[in-house]
Amino acid sequence: METPNSKTSEELTTQILQALDNVSPILSSEKFPTASFVALKAALDRLASRTLVRYDTLERDEVLLEPEGEQIAINGSHEARVFEALCSSVEGLTVQELEKTVGDKNVVKIGQGKAFREKWISKTKDGKFKAATESIQDVTREQVQAIKTTRACPDSKILADLKKRKLVKTQRNISFKIFKGAKFALQIPEEATDLTAEMIASGSWKQTTFKPYNFNALGAEQRSGALHPLNKVRSEFRQIFFEMGFQEMPTNKFVESGFWNFDALFVPQSHPARDLQDTFYIADPRVADDPRSDSPDEKRDYQAYWQNVKTVHQEGKYGSIGYRIPWSNEESRKLVLRTHTTSVSAEMLYKLAAQKGPDGRPPPSRFFSIDRVFRNETVDMTHLAEFHQVEGVIADYNLTLGGLMKFMDIFFGKMGITELKYKPAYNPYTEPSMEIFSYHRGLGKFIEIGNSGMFRPEVLETMDLPRDMRVFGFGLSLERPTMIMNSISNIRELLGHKVDLNFIRNSPAVRLGIT
Repeated sequence: METPNSKTSEELTTQILQALDNVSPILSSEKFPTASFVALKAALDRLASRTLVRYDTLERDEVLLEPEGEQIAINGSHEARVFEALCSSVEGLTVQELEKTVGDKNVVKIGQGKAFREKWISKTKDGKFKAATESIQDVTREQVQAIKTTRACPDSKILADLKKRKLVKTQRNISFKIFKGAKFALQIPEEATDLTAEMIASGSWKQTTFKPYNFNALGAEQRSGALHPLNKVRSEFRQIFFEMGFQEMPTNKFVESGFWNFDALFVPQSHPARDLQDTFYIADPRVADDPRSDSPDEKRDYQAYWQNVKTVHQEGKYGSIGYRIPWSNEESRKLVLRTHTTSVSAEMLYKLAAQKGPDGRPPPSRFFSIDRVFRNETVDMTHLAEFHQVEGVIADYNLTLGGLMKFMDIFFGKMGITELKYKPAYNPYTEPSMEIFSYHRGLGKFIEIGNSGMFRPEVLETMDLPRDMRVFGFGLSLERPTMIMNSISNIRELLGHKVDLNFIRNSPAVRLGIT
């Protein structure tokens, strides 16, 4: 069944050929003023593909009257109507009398100001308005009447003023100049679309006109899948980590115990981060078992580790005075949605302490992870309650803070992020600690993209790592660098229900020029 648009297009092809038979060229705006652009373009393309016609596209900006401009063209400008009303009164009119005479409060309100500026009216001592001249020229009415006739305004200043007053608007108009083609005829010849076996057998293909291929036609849009920009940046991060000798940590546990998420990292049990307003706690089950090995082959004494952590918190150990506050086993066993992947790093470092290198000591190691974390935060332009954390840990001997800063410069430089600043910060499990900032061109300011520091002895020595082994730790959200790279100012446009799917589909597959 034909749609209304295809029928209209088919009718237009015949009308175009008949019009050209009388005179060539013709203008579509004159011959077919009521035809829709889509139907007209379809008809012309159909005829042009068979060289029955050829056409040129004419583009022109037209100036059209807004409803208020239409009223001025008929009745005159607001200021002229105020002047004419005052001309009929010798003694002048009050505002209320003027509104009654004109019949429109809005016309009086706008018109009196303009009339005063033009010095067409004045104010008497008793506060009435009266005409200040015998006659005026209503220029505004003349301008809009000319625009209504010609649909043009050659003076850009006048056009800008009328647009500002919302009397006119501009609109792009597209029309066509149509000529006879090389094979012009009054009817479209019948064309076969397929070469059949019967045509070949009978030889009728020799006299048959075949429809030509249109190599300029656009194919149907292919709705292929697309990687989310976060996944692309995640792949870049993983590649950089692997290039720099890192090993990926297993991060398949979204739920952690308070011990691994907080206590093993020397976060005091009274720390604000452990409050309900900052952390999501699991309701059922509420608590976990004490730390234990996941593998029967592992021989480490997790209960001794538990006691070491408890002692360093409650009483102090390894040269630290601890927090000297009562330790709660119940608090340590509470289950939480992990607030950072550093809980995984702590478990990996504990396992590293049991490994022996060629010199009989734990070998230098590099670990990384990229996965989801959860925090009970207020959602705004730069914060979400659920986001992705990129974490890196470097364990080696005789490391320094300057080495960490140099590593950060190299690491982010590989992502094309070079404008970095470092600011001293506090973390319970690192000392010294630094916040990492990068300049966001979309927001026009530096924003925090990561945190870093050197793990405290209270964290490392409870694991039985050597005293001269130092550990760099750094973490950053995956979203912040992705926002910087894609000039996104609102994180909710990157992750969540407000994401524009066209942005996902059209984002670059790869970023070139990054080393």
